[in-house]
Amino acid sequence: MIGAVLVVGGGISGMQAALDLADSGYFVHLVEKTGAIGGAMPQYNKVFPTNDCAMCIISPKLVECGRHPNIDIMTLTTVIDIGGRAGDFTVRVLEHPRYVDPAKCIACGQCSRRCPKSIDDSFNIFMAKRKAIYIKYPQAVPLKYQIDPQACIRLNDPEKCGICAEICPPGAIDFADRGQERYLRVGAVVMALGFQPFDPGKTRAWGYGLYPNVVTSLQFERFLSPGGPTGGVLARPSDRQPVRRIAFLQCIGSRDKNRCNNEYCSTVCCMYAIKEAMTVKEACPEVEVTIFYLDMRTPGKEFERYFEQARNEYNIRFVRSRIHGVEPKGQKGDLWLHYIDAHGRQVEETVDLVVLSVGLETPDAMVRLAEKIGIHMTPDRFASISALMPVHTSLKGIFTCGAFNGPRDIPQSVIGGSAAAASVAALLNPVRHSLTRNLPPPPEQDVSRQEPRIGVFVCHCGTNIAGVVDVEEVAAHAATLPQVAHVARNLFTCSQDTQDLMVQQIREKRLNRIVVAACTPKTHEPLFRKTLKSAGINEYLIEMANIRNQNAWVHGQEPELATAKAKDLVRMAVAKVSGQTARKPLRISIAPSVLVIGGGVAGMTSALNLAGQGYQVYLIEKTQQLGGNALHLYQTWSGEHVPRFLKELREAVQQHPLIEICYSSTIVAVSGHVGNFTSLIRTGTSRKRTIDHGAAIIATGAKRYIPEEFEYGKIPKVVASIEFDKLHMHNETRVANGKSFVFIQCVGSRNRQRPYCSKSCCTHSIQSAIKLKKEAPDRRIYILYREIRTYGQRERIYNQAREMGIVFINYEQHGPPRIRKADNSVLVEVWDHVLHRPLEIRADMVILAAATLANPEAAALATMFKLPLNRDGFFEEAHAKLRPVEFHVDGVFVAGLAHYPKPLEESISQALAAAAKAGRLLSRKEIALEPNIALVDPDRCDDCALCLGVCPYQAIKLAEYRDGEGVLRKTVTVDRILCKGCGICQGTCPKRGIDVAGFTTAQLEAQIDAALEAAVPAEEGP
Repeated sequence: MIGAVLVVGGGISGMQAALDLADSGYFVHLVEKTGAIGGAMPQYNKVFPTNDCAMCIISPKLVECGRHPNIDIMTLTTVIDIGGRAGDFTVRVLEHPRYVDPAKCIACGQCSRRCPKSIDDSFNIFMAKRKAIYIKYPQAVPLKYQIDPQACIRLNDPEKCGICAEICPPGAIDFADRGQERYLRVGAVVMALGFQPFDPGKTRAWGYGLYPNVVTSLQFERFLSPGGPTGGVLARPSDRQPVRRIAFLQCIGSRDKNRCNNEYCSTVCCMYAIKEAMTVKEACPEVEVTIFYLDMRTPGKEFERYFEQARNEYNIRFVRSRIHGVEPKGQKGDLWLHYIDAHGRQVEETVDLVVLSVGLETPDAMVRLAEKIGIHMTPDRFASISALMPVHTSLKGIFTCGAFNGPRDIPQSVIGGSAAAASVAALLNPVRHSLTRNLPPPPEQDVSRQEPRIGVFVCHCGTNIAGVVDVEEVAAHAATLPQVAHVARNLFTCSQDTQDLMVQQIREKRLNRIVVAACTPKTHEPLFRKTLKSAGINEYLIEMANIRNQNAWVHGQEPELATAKAKDLVRMAVAKVSGQTARKPLRISIAPSVLVIGGGVAGMTSALNLAGQGYQVYLIEKTQQLGGNALHLYQTWSGEHVPRFLKELREAVQQHPLIEICYSSTIVAVSGHVGNFTSLIRTGTSRKRTIDHGAAIIATGAKRYIPEEFEYGKIPKVVASIEFDKLHMHNETRVANGKSFVFIQCVGSRNRQRPYCSKSCCTHSIQSAIKLKKEAPDRRIYILYREIRTYGQRERIYNQAREMGIVFINYEQHGPPRIRKADNSVLVEVWDHVLHRPLEIRADMVILAAATLANPEAAALATMFKLPLNRDGFFEEAHAKLRPVEFHVDGVFVAGLAHYPKPLEESISQALAAAAKAGRLLSRKEIALEPNIALVDPDRCDDCALCLGVCPYQAIKLAEYRDGEGVLRKTVTVDRILCKGCGICQGTCPKRGIDVAGFTTAQLEAQIDAALEAAVPAEEGP
């Protein structure tokens, strides 16, 4: 068995898998076919539903991969073949020539500037030019140039050109470079093969490739990006004139068997169209934006609110209609659309720009590779995986994640990467740490006796900051501030090249304190702290001025005031950091055990995986049996039998020697911190015990909504979907004799009280309808819906239902169906969206697809662990995109329905991801606690003990000691482990006898004084 892993694909999913594995004790070969890792995400402008800058949030992960001593990034490399077995694979890879020696290249860019050959840039979807020698994108990792052999003049004719080799300062150009095969021995393989966007040029129906003002959604993303071909300025490609009217056409290359044979839904298109439309309206409120759609599929967490915000606050127009063609109108580049509206009328419209929301496909080369090594594929050309084992391929030891598993968004790709890492960790546990290495940081300088020499780094963040704030003026102001020795402006301060440049400038300028004026420290401060360590200064000698989230983003329409505020924030940061002192974290051992709260499928999956990794697991279940909500399920969306799976999972958990199950148990109290929690457990009504654990996973599930509408509880033939499943399974009389069935969707969800989608209801109802129809084809079955959300490959069962004659009738929230009892049946009245008239259906049974609600017990757990809940009562993760199973409280993770409603396979995947994070933590053996703790000033403290009573963590004690004269005295002491640095003691102390490190009273006063100063204009500086 070999303690190395091959990850194929350097997109966000592959990067996440690589980082989790490398931090868990495995050496990772990260293979990427292009010249840099990052996948598709660097091409995006923003991400939904947070509207974060895509480049900003992926940069720390890019840099982390590039820096990690246990990740070998192999760019321009393809996998040729894989042989062997689980635990011992031999992989043959081909490293294609870069023609630039990465060990010598310093990315100075002189070669590219002088290169005479320009070609269309694929990164910008062929809307801009790049040179024959180039880097993939400005923040690329590795930041090394490469030569395009098809475009290079010298490589195609050795007698010509060669300018780049002549001028390259370090002599990095190597025209003699040749590809070479390598053999890698690994214990497991993770296939994160990614996707390609559908090419609408395959058909001429939408005018793509014919009319310049018809663009794909990815091209439009580049138009909107500050780093794109137009610098973020919205203009028509044909004449560069301002855009007045935009039309988004959905489902291009998806849900279409006729034009492209892509029957599936690509999952992300509705949301990214909304995001792009909102971005347009934010920049140009006067532009009219219309989205033409079949079903608005926004089932994810906070997605429905995002949809409603776009419609109600941004005035984006949504039209339910599929447009089958685009035609030119006139000679000025305008485009003509014709469609049937919701009232059955033919409508014609003229627009300036058409955006085609293209779907996702598996690249042909990836399909060929999968078939060559024996991975089973679905008819839709994605990896064939079980919903019950969502990252396992048909070959043992080869796992899969990301879009290769089927279309999915960034959080699901990140979760999949972590889930694959967890599965690998359980497989290779015996050889953990057998091939990894630890590189010590450079020696840290003692700067305590030096005068502050502050470096200020001002970030443009593309145009996220620079589009509003005058960053040149801010930098000029920073240069006038006391003790500032160096000021620099950077396009993206978080990029790999800027991090390296910061290290260089810290050393050359002898800087000993740093201010970064950029985005939020919540996501980026850890990155910059590592940069300071690399430069040889203490990582805590830094302060971040958040001039993006707290300034540019909220004052976008007031650039002058935003610039003034940015100056204030920088001035305050400089004042604070000047008083910053070096601190050392406290290192403590980690308890090698995990507390898993909740014995449903998510909890059991996490527990079993962690036990497989060799960790002790305590599984807390409040009832007397394991299974949770899955006890009420009978099949997955793909038809797999859930009760059989549940039985096997329970037996595996119950029989594992490292899993202790606590039935009829609840959490009473929690204390401690990451690596060393102590939880008080009550079993039954009286018996209590304490459990020490290094991490915790919350998988407490959810509850079902009990309908208050549609005569539920009043008419016996009106039942909820979960109840109907049981009646159907037992062939109860109402079901067996029924000839007409009506399913009503969105009962209790997508309304004012619960403005979210419960995600699995559409699929569940359609499955039930299909089963009824198969039993008796003459049954009349109706599904009354607001949107059908059979996302991904679930679209096949929607198509199957329609082909079987199941009738789908759309209704709107303002006009829901009405139900009344009539004789021995139920009368359902609904407005028929096709006939445009009321329709009355006589039904033998009405089945309500009821909402999934947050567990009401979540609030108590949230209080004990100090975790946030969202507005709907579900646990709020640390970051919706890149930390979907983590909290800001380290060492606590979330999985399953406790996080948000989701189908079974997504709960299992998230449970594995949570296990990966917990295993990653426990594999470190010890942890460094943040030193932002309370410090007592013995000269000021008079032992009044007021701080003892207000400390919520019981971290402050009154200790006795004898002074030099032998007199017994008392003093306040702080337990460094228990203290969380909340600052309540500091605010309470009347004598300024206690401070929180990094937030001392003197520092806060300096910040306040700086805030109250009038900003000195740059030209009047000292």
